[in-house]
Amino acid sequence: MPFMIENVTFKHSMPAQIRFSDVDQFGHVNNSVYFSLYDLAKTTYVKDVLSGRMKWNEVGIVVANISANFMNPIFFMDNVNIETSTIELGTKSFTLLQRAVDPESGVVKCECRTVMVVYDLKTQTPIPMPEDYKQAICDYEGRTAEELSKKK
Repeated sequence: MPFMIENVTFKHSMPAQIRFSDVDQFGHVNNSVYFSLYDLAKTTYVKDVLSGRMKWNEVGIVVANISANFMNPIFFMDNVNIETSTIELGTKSFTLLQRAVDPESGVVKCECRTVMVVYDLKTQTPIPMPEDYKQAICDYEGRTAEELSKKK
C-alpha cells in the first residue's frame, strides 16, 4: 500500500544503474537491492542539499527507520530513476520519501520512507538538527520549516 503523502514534489533525481548481480532467479531486481539504490540516492541528496555545511568528523546522519512498498518489478533492462524529497522535519530528525520511477512512463516501481537522525559522533547520541541544515533543506525543497514540521 503506498504511503499516503500528498503534494510531494521530487526535486532530486538520480539515475540508477542496475547490475547483473542485482537480478534474482525470477528475472527482476531483488527487493534487498532497492535499499542500496535508495542509500546511494540519500547520499547524493545529502551532499547536494547540505553541501559545505556538514562536519562529517563531528556530526553524522543515521537511519532510524526505513520501510518500502513494492508496487511493480524492475527488470534488468529497465531505466529507473531514484527520486528523493524531504517530507518532514523534526527536532533531531528528518524524513525522506524516495521512489524508484521509470523516467519514460512515470510508473512508480517502489517507494521508500526513511527517518534520518542527526547524530553526535563523539557522544554517540542524537542531537538537535542544526538550524542551517533545516534552512538548507527548506530552501532546496521550496517549503518552510512550518510546512515540513511534524506539528502541522
